Amino acid sequence: MQFIKSLIFYLLFYFVVITVLIIAIPTLIMPKKFTLLFGKFLANLIILVLKVSLNVKVFFHGLDNLKKTEKFFVASAHQSLLETFILQSPLNFPIFILKKELLKIPLFGWYLKKLGCISIDRNKISRENLNFSDEVSKVIKDANKTLIIFPQGTRKSFDDRSKFKKGFARIYNDLRIACLPVAINSGKVWPKSGGLVPNQIIKVSILNILPSGIEQNKFATEVEKLIYKELDKIS
Repeated sequence: MQFIKSLIFYLLFYFVVITVLIIAIPTLIMPKKFTLLFGKFLANLIILVLKVSLNVKVFFHGLDNLKKTEKFFVASAHQSLLETFILQSPLNFPIFILKKELLKIPLFGWYLKKLGCISIDRNKISRENLNFSDEVSKVIKDANKTLIIFPQGTRKSFDDRSKFKKGFARIYNDLRIACLPVAINSGKVWPKSGGLVPNQIIKVSILNILPSGIEQNKFATEVEKLIYKELDKIS
């Protein structure tokens, strides 16, 4: 039964993603707001696919924290591909920092560029990467959208408690805006290794806002502690 549910999910997931991307092709030459609307539509469809195929429900906790400040970026746990969709549901057209290789994927990469997502080469230190924070600052100020950062750097298993990468704290220091930590246990459904796990609940905990102005190292430690503490509760 688990195999059948997993097969149905994969078929529906890729069918929905590919279909929406094809239908939305005209938005690539239209104003960005139309592409963004399709992105949010796709996000909500994926949440529906989870429910229909795997009997997986998504619950959001702490939505009121989204209203406590106008300008912030999100630092989120990263356990699967699902959060790149799920987090678009409560947030107002967010943009992501992602690995450069994703921009090379036909069709999918075109949309990422159109949405203004920011890419980085994780495998080398280059002048481009050293100026990365300046690029992020410019995009956030010009686009007036919420930036989502995955401080773990890459997908981790739901019980992994590795140290966060240091780069996200530098971005916090440079942007001088508040940070909204988010814990999400999507790895319980779509683990980094192994098959899909049906009949689960994905919990998205939107934690209390951390104001701007905290010392950089202290901020990094606090975000890591808050997210891992919450993951221990919901995993």
